[in-house]
Amino acid sequence: MSDPTQQAADLLWDCWMQERRIDALPAQLQPRTRQEGYAIQHRMQQRSSWPLFGWKIAATSKAGQAHIAVDGPLAGRLLRERVIPDGGEIQFGQNHMQVAEAEFAFRMGISLPPQRLPYTTAEVLDAVATVYPAIEIPDSRYEDFTRVGAPQLIADNACAHYFVLGTPAPVEWRKLDLVTHRAHGRVTHADGTTVERDGIGQNVLGDPRDALAWLVNELSSLGVTLHAGEVVTTGTCLIPLPIAPGDLVEADFGVLGRVSVRIL
Repeated sequence: MSDPTQQAADLLWDCWMQERRIDALPAQLQPRTRQEGYAIQHRMQQRSSWPLFGWKIAATSKAGQAHIAVDGPLAGRLLRERVIPDGGEIQFGQNHMQVAEAEFAFRMGISLPPQRLPYTTAEVLDAVATVYPAIEIPDSRYEDFTRVGAPQLIADNACAHYFVLGTPAPVEWRKLDLVTHRAHGRVTHADGTTVERDGIGQNVLGDPRDALAWLVNELSSLGVTLHAGEVVTTGTCLIPLPIAPGDLVEADFGVLGRVSVRIL
């Protein structure tokens, strides 16, 4: 018989693949700590037949943390089979959260292994290859993801679902102030009406570069290496956009580029 960590991972994986939800993990399978949640998440990743594409950060704003009742950010894994090309299409399916998020994403050029002391933001940025505009379409395998708590949310891959990666930024992004850098999100419905929202990098833990450093140090504390070539998406920089079947979702990051996806 598999151990509780594997049983929890299998249950959440099956819910994800079958687009069904549960109230919570059974009591005997629930993680009690963030570390136990990450252990379940790791087992979920092992169900994927592809190498890991990268990482995501959830709850990078105070409002987002309050919404899901956590006291800090959460890390999740981006699975390669859930990555959609810029301009691609996503099946809406039984999406529960029904939102899209505009995010700054970083691809690593150098691996950052675990170390005793925290990495500084400058050290982390030295390891970055490039920046991308990105869209995340999150979802949860819980009926009420605002009540299950951080360990169970982490176990559920920090609400990962689909991820859309744009093209590499065509400008020297290191010269930009990402704190004040603006992003514009727009959803165009099938009837031609739109929902538009603006955001800035400051909404992502104060600075998306600091959010990236947080992710590196979170992984380091778990004994996990952030590998060269992996992508990290740092969390929404604007209030999530409501989505429905038939929508076109676009995120415009100005000189950093644009990215879009259609919801079927």
